[in-house]
Amino acid sequence: MKTSLIGSLPKIGIRPTIDGRLGGVRESLEKQTMDMAKLAAKTISSNLFYPNGRRVQCVLADSCIGGVAEAAACAEKFAREGVGVSLTVTPCWCYGSETMDMEPLIPKAVWGFNGTERPGAVYLAAVLAGHSQKGLPAFGIYGRDVQDGGDKSVPADVREKILQFARAGLAVAIMRGKSYLGMGGVSMGIAGSILDQPFFETSLGMRVETVDMAEFLRRIDKGIFDQAEFKKALKWVRENCKEGKDYNSPNTRRPRAQLDHEWEVSVKMALVARDLMVGNPKLAEMGFGEEAHGHNAIAAGFQGQRQWTDYQPNGDFLEAILNTSFDWNGIRAPYIVATENDSLNGASMLLGHLLTNTAQIFADVRTYWSPDAVKRVAGHKLTGPAAGGILHLINSGPAALDGAGRQSRNGSPAMKPFWEITKEEAQQCLAATTWHPSITEYFPGGGWSTRFLTRGGMPVTMCRLNLVRGLGPALQIAEGLTVDLPEKVHDALDQRTNPTWPTTWFAPNLTGQGAFRDVYSVMNNWGANHGAISCGHIGADLITLASMLRIPVYMHNVSAGRVFRPAAWAAFGTSDLESADYRACENFGPLYA
Repeated sequence: MKTSLIGSLPKIGIRPTIDGRLGGVRESLEKQTMDMAKLAAKTISSNLFYPNGRRVQCVLADSCIGGVAEAAACAEKFAREGVGVSLTVTPCWCYGSETMDMEPLIPKAVWGFNGTERPGAVYLAAVLAGHSQKGLPAFGIYGRDVQDGGDKSVPADVREKILQFARAGLAVAIMRGKSYLGMGGVSMGIAGSILDQPFFETSLGMRVETVDMAEFLRRIDKGIFDQAEFKKALKWVRENCKEGKDYNSPNTRRPRAQLDHEWEVSVKMALVARDLMVGNPKLAEMGFGEEAHGHNAIAAGFQGQRQWTDYQPNGDFLEAILNTSFDWNGIRAPYIVATENDSLNGASMLLGHLLTNTAQIFADVRTYWSPDAVKRVAGHKLTGPAAGGILHLINSGPAALDGAGRQSRNGSPAMKPFWEITKEEAQQCLAATTWHPSITEYFPGGGWSTRFLTRGGMPVTMCRLNLVRGLGPALQIAEGLTVDLPEKVHDALDQRTNPTWPTTWFAPNLTGQGAFRDVYSVMNNWGANHGAISCGHIGADLITLASMLRIPVYMHNVSAGRVFRPAAWAAFGTSDLESADYRACENFGPLYA
């Protein structure tokens, strides 16, 4: 089965720059400079992984770069080797404009060694000024403490900046040239499902592909899917997808034979959606060569409501199971599929996935529950992280089953890269999930909805890309924790809405200022009805990634010490970083414009 997208995985290029003066200066620095490059490469490759689980590869220049000829030779090698991210390192003075990386579309950073023996910091400042002057923003990495010239360690603050830059840079490079596949059109007038092709093209370097939902009917009716895999998948579903209570009224309940048919169609829909995204060589063997190719989609969305769901089973199963890190074929990388074809939330999920290599929770930012409201409705006083109130994150279908929080790391609930997930953890996620006949009034065509409750105590980050006319894209970020509620309290709150959908109780971290002065303000300032939720506090990585793409961040609760943007951003203001971010992004414009 095909599991990868077309195109090789981008590598990180390491550029050791050096003082070009031969006759004693350069010769004395060759080994130290190249060793620094090797140390940077080791730091990256020993800590970072691609979405397929392989270690990130680094490519070193063939020699130290002392002038433009060696810079050109390095650029030629990087192009040949598929480098998508560039890190320049040096312990000494170098000739800035002669040695700098001039490739405009590749994220770039410079690590200047903080030592007194040679002026690496002077080169760092000079070359960053050159990058700014030439409109090629670069990140500056400069250790806080002076090191001895022979020190071959990477200080903790330098290490974190290198990895933060590398994670974000790889996300930029991996997205480039891939597709977002819109399966259907606009769902119920939701603006995020109005596919904005210029946004994907100029801001993310992606293309947009679209297919009508009738393509699902064609492939299902004509049997354009792997028949053997369908039988395997249906058997797996019957053995692992536990059915829960039918919440429909006696008048709207659907007969057993129809429910069984809805399972079959739901499984076929999942197969078709995956094949549309990444292709399937089995289809070529069946005589469907065109369909076998897929659309090279790194992310997708399914419209569903209402034209499809008014007479066919909903897309909840296809969205939930594709977004999950396992299925009938075992544990594997998740696919990124947005419900209601909300492409902006799909793009937000993609950012989180590429930074963490994990599945993502798609949810409505449904309700703010104040402490007073919880006390009134459930007779319970919220305490701990939830003391200021909680957000009810809940939506049909596409929340990955990983979101149940039944995986663990160091004894705490987590959502992990697929290669770290055990069979037992996958089974626990399945056991924590029930599948319910969809509410007929919502989905006249039927289908199955997932229900689980996310375990509390998991650090998570919610983000959302929004488009604003005249401004363009803007990103908002909220770090916080999932929360456990007593069972009776959960039921009292959850039963007030659709009880067939998965729930995550979320308490954002508060700062006492701006949109994070209280939980109500977070809800009140959220820019859309959906959010993408990642495991871990990745707000700083998202800010770094957004700056690479020149997308401003207008709401976040990340501490100032964790914010890492290109050096040029300082020229746009140092006291109000949010406003400076807006001015810098406007000045440099979208990365691919």
